[in-house]
Amino acid sequence: MKRSITVQIPEEKLSAIEMYLEQKNTTLAAELDKQVEQIYTKVVPQNVREYIELTAKQQIRRPRRSVDSTPKPEE
Repeated sequence: MKRSITVQIPEEKLSAIEMYLEQKNTTLAAELDKQVEQIYTKVVPQNVREYIELTAKQQIRRPRRSVDSTPKPEE
């Protein structure tokens, strides 16, 4: 599950950042994603990152159960 964060920045600074990032053919969201990944790698220990990656893969592989769990009548 992904979460969102909100950052407050003066409008003039945001406009300048977006203008210069556009010249580099990138976006603020892309640059923030890179920075968050760098912080994560720097701060979170390797074994914890491996555990998180492993559990994320297992959640993807698990088949989802149907909401309707009533047994079907036999024919």
